[in-house]
Parts: sequence; C-alpha cells; structure tokens
Amino acid sequence: MRIAKNERVPVIADVARLAGVSVPTVSRVLTGNIPVSEERRKRVLDAIKELQYHPSPLARALKSGKRTMVAIFAASTETFGYAYTIAGIEEAAKAAGYTIVISAVKSPDPPDVQAALELVLQQQLAGIIVLDFDPSAAEVLKQLPKTVPTVAASGFQAGQTGFPYAFIDEYAAGRQATEHLLGLGHRTVHHLGLFPLSQFSGRYQGWKDALTDAGIAPPAVLEASRAAHSGYQQGLRIASDPDITAVFCSNDGLAVAAMRALLEKGIRVPQDVSVVGWDNQPFSEFTWPALTTVAPDFKGLGGRAFGLLQQSLAVPDAVPDSTAVPLLLERESTAPANIPRRVASPPTFTEP
Repeated sequence: MRIAKNERVPVIADVARLAGVSVPTVSRVLTGNIPVSEERRKRVLDAIKELQYHPSPLARALKSGKRTMVAIFAASTETFGYAYTIAGIEEAAKAAGYTIVISAVKSPDPPDVQAALELVLQQQLAGIIVLDFDPSAAEVLKQLPKTVPTVAASGFQAGQTGFPYAFIDEYAAGRQATEHLLGLGHRTVHHLGLFPLSQFSGRYQGWKDALTDAGIAPPAVLEASRAAHSGYQQGLRIASDPDITAVFCSNDGLAVAAMRALLEKGIRVPQDVSVVGWDNQPFSEFTWPALTTVAPDFKGLGGRAFGLLQQSLAVPDAVPDSTAVPLLLERESTAPANIPRRVASPPTFTEP
C-alpha cells in the first residue's frame, strides 16, 4: 500500500494501519523508550519504508529529549532583506539539525504582536530569532518572555538590551556609498529613501553624517515607499532637476525604477546622474548600466544570528554581538560628475 505522490503526506496512523499495530506501538518503535517485540518492530519499520514516512521534528525531539524548533519573528517574508535573512537562518538551522517556524508580525499594534506571540509560544521552542528591522519586531522583543533564549538580527546601529545581536553595519556602508559619490566630484548626494522608516536606519544616518562631515547640508530626502513605482515617480522628479547629479537609494528596486524614469527623459546614467542601490539583488548586475550597489549579505546575517543562538543555548551569559560591514560593489551606474548635465534624446519604446 504505497501512497501516491499526489496524495497527502503519510502520518503515524497510516503506519499503524499498514503494520497492523496501534499508534502507541509505532510511537514506541520510533522513540525506543519502551521495548517492542522484534516481529512488531519489523512490521512497523517495513511500513515506514513502504510509506516513505518521515517522523515529525517533535517525535525526534521526544526521542532525544532535545528541543529542536527555532521560531523566527519577522514583519515580512517576501521583501528581499527579510527573505534572504530567513533563508540564511533556515540553512544554518537545517545543517545543525533544527527546524524553523516563522511568525509574521503584521504591525507593532499590541493585538497583532500578541497574536504572533501566542501562535508560536505554544510550541516547544529551543530558541527565538527576531528580525529587528522595523517597529513591529522592536515591539516583539519588548513583549517576549525571558524564559526562551532569544537573539536578534538588525541593521540599526544599536539593539535593545538583554539580547545578543547580529548586526549589519549599515552606518558604515551608508557613509561609504556617499563618500564614493562625493569622491567622484558630485557637489552633494541625494537620498531616495523609504520614508519615514529611512530616518531610523543606519544607511540614512551614514549618508547624512558623510555629507555633514564634508561641510555639505544634507538635502531633503526624496521620499518613497516599498513600491517600485514610487522610485519611478521620484526618478521623474530627479530628471527635472539639473542640480541632482548623484542619488543613493534605499534599495535596488527603487534605484532601477528611478533609472527607468531617467532613461525615458533622456537623462544618462551614469554620465548625467550617478545612482547607487542597496541590497545587491540578483538582477542588479544585469541592469543597463549595471547597478553600483551595497551588498549587505543578508544570508550571512541569518547564519550569524543562528550561530549566536547556538552560543546562547550553550553558554547563555557570554554571547557577544556579531557585526559585519557590507560591501560597496562599484559597477557601471556611477561616474565622475558631468556638469552641466546634457539631456539626450529619449529612446523610443514600441509595443511588442
């Protein structure tokens, strides 16, 4: 009796039915806690093999007496930074024999935070990792019980007290990106940012301080949302302002959308406007021109966060923070300032 691939995944009751034994007998074979006759044990093992049954993580935890489930709290599972950080955690956890459960936190409002907590805290958790990228995660950290080992991953300059942190040094990278553009002769650098969230980020503060330290008053932020279209709209604004020659963007999606708007208006990148992104998304090296961007290594951040959790499980009181500085990848979208700006004839787009 083999379960077809298009049917449901077999459960312990299916094994018991095929082996002609009770569910507790199957459980005894799996855990090894109570002796079972060799004849019954063989029937159970044969049924497991035929059904291709895989015991749940909970069953394995019961057998070893070790909790192996790690919870991740995040405001998003789709946005690039969140998704790749989660992937890094999951990869490291799997290699260490742990499983992952993810709880999405809709907002920092108390009911949403409590709903996310209640869903996960009913599990037998080994530990928790919080992606402290936004106000929702900050509220989760405030409300978490102190009884479960917890670490956080963040790009902010400092975290909440009481938790080991895996940091991305966004501040250093924001400064480096800005100083790169200033070093190319641009009189100032504009920031196309996720406002108001950007004003709390290290990349924003690094941009602002790099300009201030160079004796330049930071211009107003070109405000955008996570929607790429907002980057396109700001690109049209940049195209109409000849004083804007260098733009540091909060993410690659905004950068590419702005570049599209500039192209449509006949503004050349990088000859007329230099553009720097953030994230190093897979498409960024294949844009035209290839996008200069900051590579935060989100998967590495996730791996480092899980490493801190392992240390916390072993030695709870002696876990230092972990910090890594992102890389600035210089490609084709930045160049020495070209003043005055020359407006080329925009390309003609035809319907396919």
